[in-house]
Amino acid sequence: MTGIDNIVILTGAGISAESGLATFRGPDGLWEGHRVEDVCTPEALARNPALVHRFYDERRAKLAEVAPNPAHDALAALDRAWSGDLLIVTQNVDDLHERAGATRLLHMHGELKSVLCAACGKAVAWADPLPPGSVCAGCGAPSLRPDIVFFGEMPYDMERIEEALAQADLFVSIGTSGAVYPAAGFVQMARHYGARTLELNLDPSAGSSYFEESRLGPASELVPALVRDLLG
Repeated sequence: MTGIDNIVILTGAGISAESGLATFRGPDGLWEGHRVEDVCTPEALARNPALVHRFYDERRAKLAEVAPNPAHDALAALDRAWSGDLLIVTQNVDDLHERAGATRLLHMHGELKSVLCAACGKAVAWADPLPPGSVCAGCGAPSLRPDIVFFGEMPYDMERIEEALAQADLFVSIGTSGAVYPAAGFVQMARHYGARTLELNLDPSAGSSYFEESRLGPASELVPALVRDLLG
């Protein structure tokens, strides 16, 4: 791990699974017992807002029962110690990276502890249940919804992510399926710009063939080992 100044790290559900959070789409195709199409699309929100709001209320409440694991802690330590550019891009909507202490962080798919006004676009921190029809303090519209990027919506901060990938010397993907775009295409973009590419995953992903190197095993073991390598 020599000659590396700028790093982009992508994290997915696999890094939080060891903390006790369900992966986005389990082996049965469900997320916490629901079809993803029923809880993570604009159409689902319009069709059954009570179900969608209740689903994310339950996910938000679950965060109080889990804690960051050694993989989150290792990335936070890297964030504190790394003198070059570092950007941690997470597909996860939990707050475990923040609770571990990471600050150079983007949530490209939104956050459970945030709500979004569908009328004015203002996002605010939120820790309580969110009944349908909750009123936005900014514009007064009864239009608050979970601040989650649903299928068919544009992920957050794509321009910043692409700029970071263009400058990266190393791109690392941790605990991702390699099947959800645009994140699944980050490895190809990073390689196009000349970055070294490394995948850390419990099992081979749909995009493993695009990486120069894949290391298989639990994130709680692989990520601290990588950080030790990077920090010398």
